[in-house]
Amino acid sequence: MKPTFKLTTAAIIVATSLSACNGEKVVKIDTKATSQPSKTLTMKDADKFLATTEKELIQLNTVGARAAWINANFITEDTSALAAAADQKSTEAGVRFAMQAAKFDAVEVNTDQRRKLNILKQSLVMPAPQDAKKSAELSKIGAELNSMYGKGKYKAESGETLSLGQMTATMATSRNYDELLEMWQGWRTISPDMKPLYIRQAELGNEGAQGLGYEDLGAMWRSNYDMSANEFATELDRLWGQVKPLYDDLHCYVRTELGKTYGEDKVPQDQPIPAHLLGNMWAQSWGNIYDLVAPENADPGYDLTKQLAANNYDEIKMVKGAESFFTSLGFEALPETFWQRSLFTKPADRDVVCHASAWDLDAKDDIRIKMCIQKTGEDFSVIHHELGHNFYQRAYQNQPVYYQNSANDGFHEAIGDTIALSVTPKYLKEIGLINTIPDESKDIGLLMKMALDKVAFIPFGLMVDQWRWKVYSGEVTPENYNTAWWELREKYQGVRAPVERKTNAFDPGAKYHVPGGVPYSRYFLAHIQQFEFHRALCDISGNTAPIHRCSIYNNKDAGAALNTVLEMGSSQPWQQAYKVLTGNEQMDATAILDYFAPLHTWLKDKNQGKQCGF
Repeated sequence: MKPTFKLTTAAIIVATSLSACNGEKVVKIDTKATSQPSKTLTMKDADKFLATTEKELIQLNTVGARAAWINANFITEDTSALAAAADQKSTEAGVRFAMQAAKFDAVEVNTDQRRKLNILKQSLVMPAPQDAKKSAELSKIGAELNSMYGKGKYKAESGETLSLGQMTATMATSRNYDELLEMWQGWRTISPDMKPLYIRQAELGNEGAQGLGYEDLGAMWRSNYDMSANEFATELDRLWGQVKPLYDDLHCYVRTELGKTYGEDKVPQDQPIPAHLLGNMWAQSWGNIYDLVAPENADPGYDLTKQLAANNYDEIKMVKGAESFFTSLGFEALPETFWQRSLFTKPADRDVVCHASAWDLDAKDDIRIKMCIQKTGEDFSVIHHELGHNFYQRAYQNQPVYYQNSANDGFHEAIGDTIALSVTPKYLKEIGLINTIPDESKDIGLLMKMALDKVAFIPFGLMVDQWRWKVYSGEVTPENYNTAWWELREKYQGVRAPVERKTNAFDPGAKYHVPGGVPYSRYFLAHIQQFEFHRALCDISGNTAPIHRCSIYNNKDAGAALNTVLEMGSSQPWQQAYKVLTGNEQMDATAILDYFAPLHTWLKDKNQGKQCGF
């Protein structure tokens, strides 16, 4: 993934997204908040404003990116303070840019100017009110919430104080019901104290969004997709409706297998699955319980981690291998600075943020990744994903700063994952990591592993923002935060809290993106888009095999089509970028159904006679 605080160097720092909006869209502006636009403003004034702002953006982004990089790689109070100062400066500038851009709403400008002005208006994820004290308060709240999450610890019944990393490792590997329950409950002790801060953050964020002419912050977020806020919400529901039959069959099968492991008294076969049994602290992806649900005789016959070791792949060779995937498509090799400045392994002398991320520090060619690479098959795939971000960043570097971003905020994650989908047995054989491609009878196991991560995630990716939109609109009030959270989780995921939650619980706060103020719909979109992109690229490459067996490795036609979309950045509505690759302007989740078709047939057979649903 890309770092959440800085989506691209062309974006305003602090979790901003320069997703495009419809140049023809009319937004009502609160004239009291923005001041009445001067009648003397002209197209020439807009051009001057945009040119001046572009220069300031470039400077802010470069300074902020370097401060954030140093902070992530040398974690001290001083580097955190420097990063926070850069963040606040950029946030305040973003508010100023947005308010100034709104003054041109009634001015006749050309299509390109309108697009850039709208991008400025919608660039801030957490817009501060136009009030210095409230702006500072919002910045302070954001820092405090991030700190509370980052410093979260739990003192276990054993007396040991556990970090989130230690607890998530236990959640992934333990099969002890009570131990899993303790970890699940323990991590959620860190979030109740966040609730008062979160309530105030929502109030201030709403005030900032309303100052820019939106009904609330949720409506502002939904307006970032070249369609109206209501149309976007409807579109997500439509896509979920396409995927739901596959998810329901996966859920039914997994619940049955968990009932065999833990007993049907603990996993009732007519109720949602207890959230702590799915191998993940948030039950958002279920890949860690593959051993409990794996189909019989599904072993593909190779272990990629062992094959990497057998072929003497160290961390650098793993990255070089992933780079070769892109050069095989026709992309230029990574610059020498990438190898000099990236972080590939965890330093022995200091703490760093190990979470894998891709960086673009200067909107030119200073692209990097930051990972504490483990020599595993999983990280080999992750590296392909991260380089997908880097090659995207490089492709749109010649766009104006306003357009140096993905077509919508789902595209960046989707492109990375699209590349990872080509890390198939066929690809592994072509690069010499395995000797033979397993026959199709082994596909069910590989598809099951993929579905536990990808398909299982989709309803979670949808409901996080469903909850926040209701919070920001006032439909869900603070006293009902937790109740509404679990109602949505049961509705979409068929997952329930394993124990009754206390009235002061704030379980949404136990998921980073909530206290971090990071929109989540992008991850839902990415999980839809990646399969459609993969299907389209496989078609372009002339693939005739089932799409789950396709790899676009070494296909220049697929590479050229991909590069065309990447070079567009956010210069056009995302529908235009979509059409270049897929031939359609509307997303279509049937690509997921195509990809998992053999597994879905298998699941339906296994679920015969069972009481599915939740």
